Amino acid sequence: MGRKRKGRDISGWLVVDKPAGMTSTAVVSKVRWALDARKAGHAGTLDPDATGVLAIALGEATKTVPYITDAMKAYEFTIRLGQATNTDDAEGEVIAESDVRPGEEAIKQALGQFIGDIDQVPPQFSAVKIDGERAYKRARDGETMEIAARPLFVESLILTDVPDPDHVTLEMVCGKGGYVRSIARDLGEALGCHAHVRRLRRIWSGPFDAEDGLTMDRIEALAQTPELDEHILPLEVALADLPEVTATAEGAQRLRNGNPGMVIARDVDYGEECWASFDGKAVAIGRYKSGELHPSRVLNTGE
Repeated sequence: MGRKRKGRDISGWLVVDKPAGMTSTAVVSKVRWALDARKAGHAGTLDPDATGVLAIALGEATKTVPYITDAMKAYEFTIRLGQATNTDDAEGEVIAESDVRPGEEAIKQALGQFIGDIDQVPPQFSAVKIDGERAYKRARDGETMEIAARPLFVESLILTDVPDPDHVTLEMVCGKGGYVRSIARDLGEALGCHAHVRRLRRIWSGPFDAEDGLTMDRIEALAQTPELDEHILPLEVALADLPEVTATAEGAQRLRNGNPGMVIARDVDYGEECWASFDGKAVAIGRYKSGELHPSRVLNTGE
């Protein structure tokens, strides 16, 4: 028999303003300790040196993580012109340099090719799998890999500042799977000057905003106190982009058991993905079919 995981059975979201120099996994561990939570995970990894929104899912909210990772996200980042690195950020070794420094208008014109539906090649140092192994592990061994391009939707990419000839600051809104480091690398190539990311901050992710996030210092100060619990958001916030249907009492019971249950729906199409609530709490996520929700995820949020 497996050992039962210790901790409180709490569900919801805690928004963290991640500091630089800390891995996303380390943030999850710290939050889980601070809340004495039985189960926790994050919605979308940030590189160790990146800052900003890291949404931590607790308990049953971990079942809603895909709806945050699939959501649009916004990044603010500073690019260092004139240098390419093997990691495409400031942590790596400089592998190419250039004296070319494009002007502001040239940069603005080049940004257009990175907006809309684009194909993007992930960095050599990334978590994508190549023949079953993480790319960054092979890159650390000195291997250079052919990584297939992946589709990415970029809603906007704008120049916000040029603090000096060597640096530019950009803001990007994009969909799932985007690598800011790849944007910097490819922009440098398009401009003929090389480039890498110097600073990166995720300013919002789906419904979560960095301005509303708790710092790690604040989390440690409130650790294992009722005050920290007050910052936990309901798991339903992750479902804002899905239509809501209301389960009947009998339907809610059936849904909790993983069976199709009767729901009351308005403006929901047959086969559309939605979530069912009962007494204000999420019960299940699934497909609506002829007055019933056919669940794909059961949310045990209490009766």
